[in-house]
Amino acid sequence: MESKWLEDFVSLAETRSFSRSAELRHVTQPAFSRRIQSLEAWLGTDLIDRTSYPTRLTAAGEVFYEQAVAMLGQINNTRALLRGKRPTAQTTIDFAVPHTLSLTYMPKWLSALESGFGSINTRLIALNVHDAVMTIVEGGCDLLLCYHHPRQPVQLDASRYDMLTMGTETLRPYSRCDRNGKPDYVFPGSAKAPVPFLSYTSNAYLGRMVELMMADTKRPLHLMKHYETDMSESLKMMALEGHGVAFLPESSVVREVRNRQLARTDGPTGEWEVEMEIRLYRERPTAQRTGKALVARLWEYLVDLDAQRQEKTGRSERGERPRSAPASPARAAGAKSVRTTEKRES
Repeated sequence: MESKWLEDFVSLAETRSFSRSAELRHVTQPAFSRRIQSLEAWLGTDLIDRTSYPTRLTAAGEVFYEQAVAMLGQINNTRALLRGKRPTAQTTIDFAVPHTLSLTYMPKWLSALESGFGSINTRLIALNVHDAVMTIVEGGCDLLLCYHHPRQPVQLDASRYDMLTMGTETLRPYSRCDRNGKPDYVFPGSAKAPVPFLSYTSNAYLGRMVELMMADTKRPLHLMKHYETDMSESLKMMALEGHGVAFLPESSVVREVRNRQLARTDGPTGEWEVEMEIRLYRERPTAQRTGKALVARLWEYLVDLDAQRQEKTGRSERGERPRSAPASPARAAGAKSVRTTEKRES
């Protein structure tokens, strides 16, 4: 048996889609199906009910899913131990974070957090969204920070993971501009003069968000793909050089917009933009997997901040005067909701 078979199966159990998991695992669907079949042959039992749609696990598959997650966690811990990393150290919190959030959101959030909670040692693992999700599933990190949208949900079992909503991020189109803030390119373009488009790759999470936005827009966009990558920072640099229009997270271009280096190509209408949540996940502690005490304290702290925010919001809506209390500089590190209760979309 190969460990990648376990990773394939866990991905399939989470997405319930052969085609989606094959795309996320960067293999063709026939190759992905053969690897699942190889795992079933090695185990001597069917894990997937192929008579149902969408894909469903058999009873044996449901049992093996828990075992596969545990085995992958043990493999990662053993590898880390042999590399001299101390995976059981209680003084460091390991974060799995998509590349864009690691550059735009994470540094400021940690600063706000430490000003109230206190200094913490952190290890950041920057990955694409799918690999970041797989890292927490496999036990390779303590916390997952990622984007979420109802139509591109994070595929995590709500019965196994707690969730906090930390804030929102808006994805908008930007291009280079002149000193007066006039953009080089303006949407929607035309058939005769299409706008040069700096695109995400199809497997990038932000790329899928752009595709959703384009499918919903009332006016068609006339674009000509000029450049493609899965890194938003690379798209931003291309936009700064005047190569075209890129959809970028608002938080990643604050300085460039303020300095009139970049400007929105859609004007103030917001016709071509999409809003996402920024969410924080942890594996829910159990008797078998208690987790780190430091992570538990941090989670409790963030939940308390959320309770304070909700109380303040409730008083404001009722027209009550706020109670005198010292302001917390870490309020920016707070959250909007506490636990996942909804059923994740497949």
